[in-house]
Amino acid sequence: MSSPQHTPAPPSGQGTGIVRQLGRRKSITSMIKDTEDANSKELRRTFGVFQLTMISVGATLGTGILVILGEAVPIAGPGVWIAFILAGITALLSAVSYAEMAGMVPVSGSSYSYTYATLGEGVAWVCGWCLVLEYAVSVAAVAVGAADYVNETLRIFGLELPPALASGPEQPGGVINLSALIVVALATILLMRGAKESGIVNTIIVFVKIGILVFFSIVAFTAFQAGNFEPLLPMGAAGVTAAASVVFFSYIGFDAASTAGEEAKNPKRDLPRAIILSMVIVTTMYVLVAVTAIGAREWEWFETSTAPLVQIVHEITQSNFAVFLFAASSVLAIFSVVITVLYGQSRILLTMSRDGMVPRLFGVVSPRTGTPLVGTLVTGTLVAITAALIPLGELANATSIGTLFAFCLVNVAVIYLRVTKPQLERTFKAPLGYTIPVLGALACAFLMLNLGGVTWAVFGIWMLVGALIYFGYSRRHSRVGAMSEQDYRTSLDA
Repeated sequence: MSSPQHTPAPPSGQGTGIVRQLGRRKSITSMIKDTEDANSKELRRTFGVFQLTMISVGATLGTGILVILGEAVPIAGPGVWIAFILAGITALLSAVSYAEMAGMVPVSGSSYSYTYATLGEGVAWVCGWCLVLEYAVSVAAVAVGAADYVNETLRIFGLELPPALASGPEQPGGVINLSALIVVALATILLMRGAKESGIVNTIIVFVKIGILVFFSIVAFTAFQAGNFEPLLPMGAAGVTAAASVVFFSYIGFDAASTAGEEAKNPKRDLPRAIILSMVIVTTMYVLVAVTAIGAREWEWFETSTAPLVQIVHEITQSNFAVFLFAASSVLAIFSVVITVLYGQSRILLTMSRDGMVPRLFGVVSPRTGTPLVGTLVTGTLVAITAALIPLGELANATSIGTLFAFCLVNVAVIYLRVTKPQLERTFKAPLGYTIPVLGALACAFLMLNLGGVTWAVFGIWMLVGALIYFGYSRRHSRVGAMSEQDYRTSLDA
């Protein structure tokens, strides 16, 4: 196995001052060079715009509709579809900024790499730590939701998971969420076999889940009642904005394509296209399903539903086969999200490992499979244990804050490079001047403020843990921090 070569940190007492190190940036030229040097012997460029789009759609589509819809409807009422649009616009504004950054910084690492190149090591670490929260915890939360759909599938055959295996200790009688454990374990094994193989499986499943959501919309439309949308906003505009903050979880993952910069055939051209295209597909499907679901059932009905889409299909069709098809496909949809989000997590950790921010084992790449084998195994194991045994609670909600904060930083990074390096080649440039990145940053901040105090407290604790790790490990092992002032200045001028 090959591993990244780290420059050793300077001896204690001879290193860079803490304030100066926090502000040190990594040049875009050196990032691209590191990528090219590593790629020649490690990761393999196998993805075109189609595969990259499927990665983002696979990581995003299905999460909100299958897991979050039943939670969001009681908050917003029939206007939940407006909440999806508001969250989608917020994500789209940031997606445009991501597209611009992806064209300029065509490397793995997503917003972590973008902020390292613009706002410095301190902000980059915060962003990377937010991404760990976004990817690892969100994928665990999604995997937990698989149990409901597994049970719906088993009930067709008169079977059901016993309570001890259907949920973790947070539920009465629960011991382990076996479904979540199996889903994450299978995804981890597939990813360890190779990015190309997992990409093929993901593409097939993406088409399956688009098909089942279209199927649901057709079925639900046969029972459509316009009266279900009255009153449209029973909790007022505040209910819709609160729901938008919740359903933003549904858009977590659209940035997954930006973690594949080192495995894209033409990243400068294809990454921006894939990011924008995936957002259009996902938002369209979410709004379509939300509208048809509300049209089929009064909004109060969703308060007591555990797997609302499956129940709607069953009540309308009265067909066990239709329920089996939809429930089984929903499990596949969740599996697709788990695959692609775990993929993104392992690539972010690989990039952070090269910079010395996390231990070197996350950067070990297998020459046989061309994947960060150890990092994928460690990440998958930790996520599987979390999903199966640990009550996520507010930690899962805090992923929305972490994601929104990372998106906000990317918008700021676009503005920063527009001001400081207007001459840089941009294969894609957000239109309307500074309007989109400014609106993107403000929209993210607005949704963050609509999340609850407990969620903010949990996020604060997460950030505190991240700070301890940075000052206890990352700062001392940072490659950029280990450079002499002369070498650092030379790297920026390169």
